[in-house]
Amino acid sequence: MKKEMSSFDVRSIATELSALEGAHMDKIFQWGAGNVLFRINVQGEGKKDLFLKDKKWLYSPAAKPETPIQPTSFATYLRKYLDNARIGKVRQVGFDRVVEMELLKADSEYKLIFEIFGGGNVLLVKDGIIDTCLIQKTMRDRKVRPKEPYIWPQPRFNPVESTEADFIQAMKESESDCVRTLATAVNLGGQYAEEVCKRTGADKTMPASEIPDDMLSKMYAQVKDIVKHVIDVPETTAYIKDGKIEDFAPIQMLSHDDLESKPFGSMSEVIDAFVQQMKEEEEEAYVDPEVEKLNRRILKQEETVQEYKERCEELKRKAEALYTDYQNVSQLLGVLNEQSQKLTWEKLKEGAMKIPYVKDIDPSKNLVTGEFAGETVTLDYTKGLDANASDIYQQSKDIGEKGRHAEDALNDSRAELAKKEKGIAKEKAAMAGRAQPTKQFWFERFKWFFTSEGKLVIAGRDAHTNDGVVKKHLKEKDLYCHTDIHGAPSTIIKDGASASNQELREACQFATAQSKGWVGAVSEGSAYWVYPDQVSKTPNPGEFVPRGAFIIRGKRNYEYHLPLELIVGEIDYQGSRKVMCGPASCFKDCEKYFVIRPGKNKNRISGDMAKRFNVPEEEISRILPPGESEIVKEVWPKDDESEE
Repeated sequence: MKKEMSSFDVRSIATELSALEGAHMDKIFQWGAGNVLFRINVQGEGKKDLFLKDKKWLYSPAAKPETPIQPTSFATYLRKYLDNARIGKVRQVGFDRVVEMELLKADSEYKLIFEIFGGGNVLLVKDGIIDTCLIQKTMRDRKVRPKEPYIWPQPRFNPVESTEADFIQAMKESESDCVRTLATAVNLGGQYAEEVCKRTGADKTMPASEIPDDMLSKMYAQVKDIVKHVIDVPETTAYIKDGKIEDFAPIQMLSHDDLESKPFGSMSEVIDAFVQQMKEEEEEAYVDPEVEKLNRRILKQEETVQEYKERCEELKRKAEALYTDYQNVSQLLGVLNEQSQKLTWEKLKEGAMKIPYVKDIDPSKNLVTGEFAGETVTLDYTKGLDANASDIYQQSKDIGEKGRHAEDALNDSRAELAKKEKGIAKEKAAMAGRAQPTKQFWFERFKWFFTSEGKLVIAGRDAHTNDGVVKKHLKEKDLYCHTDIHGAPSTIIKDGASASNQELREACQFATAQSKGWVGAVSEGSAYWVYPDQVSKTPNPGEFVPRGAFIIRGKRNYEYHLPLELIVGEIDYQGSRKVMCGPASCFKDCEKYFVIRPGKNKNRISGDMAKRFNVPEEEISRILPPGESEIVKEVWPKDDESEE
């Protein structure tokens, strides 16, 4: 099971968080030993959360975590100085597990630093001096406490920026084996060290200094290939074992070819799922303190009841043994009673111990212990057999009464436990009844829908995935759609070369709806489609192409008067139920759907629709256009109304 984020994970999450640049800090929460949440206002998209969970998992959760009502002193301090601060650059520092976020105020500039190593930390730094930090500590080479200079962790080998010569030198100078050198000296970590060995066929146990140069070149090429995919075309993937996420990475890992793989749309999404899984496992392993206390009480009571039963039966056997060995018992009691009045205690004891079935005698208490019919019994020799048997039967009766009281108490405890467990089971059943995620598919890392004739259309979610959707998925037989509205996604019609006019219009409508046109609440727009060879990342002389943007050369085929209106409805895809958001013409036989337009509240309607479709809210919010929306029509079968 994965224990922490790797440097590649951190690079991937830092890239995703760069989408927050230009947004403004809202509220800050802190709770527990290491949970810090930053609520951020993103223009046109509402509030988003940035969460450092347990000081080791940095991500943007889909659902809002439960936050404390009363802020801690740390959260209060951050709120005071960072309220409405604008987010500047977000970056990974070198190749360390450190993320730096610039925060800009009118009169000051701060750096918010997330250290995702060595126990984790969050620090606010101004002009190179630590203003405040979540955890204060002193190490050999650095002090982490307010008013101390912030010293970056000692820089290590950076595989992102290293040259082949740097790589070979690090390997040649190592005194360790291949895989350990890749993990430590080359700073890949164990996961990616294994991956490089798997991809190249390198002997993991060979001393690194003895690896041939041609193999080192192959290994370096694979390191660079991994880096390129993480940065340019991430394929965030979870690796599943026994139905549980065992590991995850921003690339597809050959070293995990024995595990089931599941694609995710982003590093945040997979961390979110992994954290949720850990929470569920903790809940399964959790034993309610009251239940634990009751179980301990019941165990002790069961032991007591059993002891009483055994003692009661033992006394009955002893009493019965007196009558079974009636002659010896009667004779012994008569002799000892008579002689005790004539002899000293010493002489009485000396004589009694000569009798074969006598085990012990205590003249001071008038007691003799003997073995009768296989039972060891202590008797009062001043009394007869019947009186002794009656005493023993009475002891058995008294013990039996105590046993019954103990059993009543045990039954009360068992009833109390059953009631408690029933309540817990009811709570768990209610939890289990909550909406479960539908099956996930690779294209869900993008915006998506299926045309009226079944062609898949995918579009970028942000600048990063805009690049990825074109570089990785735009093929010769596809078509590219876009709109001139700012912030529009790159949209691809798979097998678009054979698309009908209606399908072209559907894709263009989708591209328009997923743009800032929806945020601006325009009623209609226009978009165009082109062939793959018209799409280029190479700028004209003197031009610059920013991340997520492309140069379009040649004729643009426009579609006009595209309504900014979409359907959110239920479809069947490969035998799995999915909720899709797309143009109305794509929902021919759909019986459950909502019609949405730019409007009031995206968060509210996503929750409402999630309840109706019985899916997690995150599955709805991910497919909706950017900005706010409103439901203008709802179609739902009468006999399938959800309970309110």
